[in-house]
Amino acid sequence: MKNQQNLITRESAVWLGLCGVAGSLVLFAGDMLFYFRGDSTDLVLNMGMASSQSIIASGLCALIAAWLYTLAAGQIYYAFQATKKWQRLSVFFSFLAVMIAYGVIHGAFVAIATSAKNALELGLPANALTELARDANNALRTIVYIPFIIFTCLFTPLVWMKKTLYPRWLILVSPVVLFLLNDLIVRNLQGQWKTIIAGGYLNLMLTVFFLASTISLYRTAKNQPS
Repeated sequence: MKNQQNLITRESAVWLGLCGVAGSLVLFAGDMLFYFRGDSTDLVLNMGMASSQSIIASGLCALIAAWLYTLAAGQIYYAFQATKKWQRLSVFFSFLAVMIAYGVIHGAFVAIATSAKNALELGLPANALTELARDANNALRTIVYIPFIIFTCLFTPLVWMKKTLYPRWLILVSPVVLFLLNDLIVRNLQGQWKTIIAGGYLNLMLTVFFLASTISLYRTAKNQPS
């Protein structure tokens, strides 16, 4: 497909990827505003101990990150330009749905943090009042598995068959592979590192993915004629 037929150019695709990196770092900062309390690895307790200002700021991070993640989805649209139209649109919209969900779900964590904080102020265990907020959050996560599965089932074979601008090695740092490595990476961590990696893992994995995606597309752009 000719470059002039694309809504997104090679140069803008790189910038959109950097928006994804920025979004992941913003939302990682939001994670840490919830979770980081020294060596404590009890994430619910840590949320309950967060200041009101930290909880509000973390919610704002979700909004900013959702905007940046939404822009970043355009990079996927560009990378799949050589695929069939239904494949390209399906990959794009499923990925876009997941990116928007990142902001929504993190924003819903404000309810968990607020409930945990209220419980501690009442002299109760941190998780005593969080059940409803956690159930609502889990319901959101369950729905998001649908577009995530659609994206994965199209992204992986199309990249492997070299139907896209991505090299095959990008599959190794694709969202589904990094997601499945979560427990393996986190289980042996202790103290602050466990809080940082476990608490921010879902956004850190997108940092890795968008960096790899952007670097690979940048190299492709340098090797192709204008």
